[in-house]
Amino acid sequence: MSFADKVVIVTGSSAGIGAAAAVAFCSAGARVALVGRNQSNLAAVAARCAPHPHRPLVLDADVSDDDDAERIVQTTIQHFGKIDVSVNNAGIAKFGSISDGTIMDTYDEVMNTNLRAAVHLTALAAPHLIATKGNVVNVSAIGGTSAPKPPFHAYCVSKAALNRFTRGAAAELAPFGVRVNAISPGPVRTDIIKNAGFPASWDAFAARTALERVSEPEEVADLVLFLASEKAKGITGSNYVTDNGMLLKH
Repeated sequence: MSFADKVVIVTGSSAGIGAAAAVAFCSAGARVALVGRNQSNLAAVAARCAPHPHRPLVLDADVSDDDDAERIVQTTIQHFGKIDVSVNNAGIAKFGSISDGTIMDTYDEVMNTNLRAAVHLTALAAPHLIATKGNVVNVSAIGGTSAPKPPFHAYCVSKAALNRFTRGAAAELAPFGVRVNAISPGPVRTDIIKNAGFPASWDAFAARTALERVSEPEEVADLVLFLASEKAKGITGSNYVTDNGMLLKH
């Protein structure tokens, strides 16, 4: 797939799925805006993009901050002149329980990052995507559709809401030629579990899937690029699951 002359924003591109997607877009000829909060990680991802045709734009930004969200879109337009694809990948997972009263300690932060930021960035990017007949890819999770997983209430709620927003945005933007889709990964070998303080091992996650394996970020990145490409020009309002069959077992 070629993304020559395409401009792509990838949030949460300092690690994991976002980093893999950003590098894949760069290798396919895109001009990419890398967005994240870890400057050293962003620099490392930018270095991985360096051998490819276009040098990425590196944006140290917090997607949950309204001023930063506006800066992401404005700077991308100033630097590249347009936006063809917006990948809302930034996300966090944190513990929060109803029974012990800790849910509100994490709820706002999780919802602001996983849902509100995606809504805001989509709204900000929409006029530019309409101009290019571009598209949006939201990185959700099977937690948005699977059985509840306490104490990750806020995370699961945020992903369920992101799925619903994806369909609503797809319906609203379709008349303008803009597609909006979601991807729902199962377990992927990234830092999100460690950052959340979850004690389970990757082997334990693999045992809970039908295929008895955990995905690598590059596998999800391949799906991101497919949905963002012309090969998916007839696909909008869809949610693609890539979970190694975890939902088949749970």
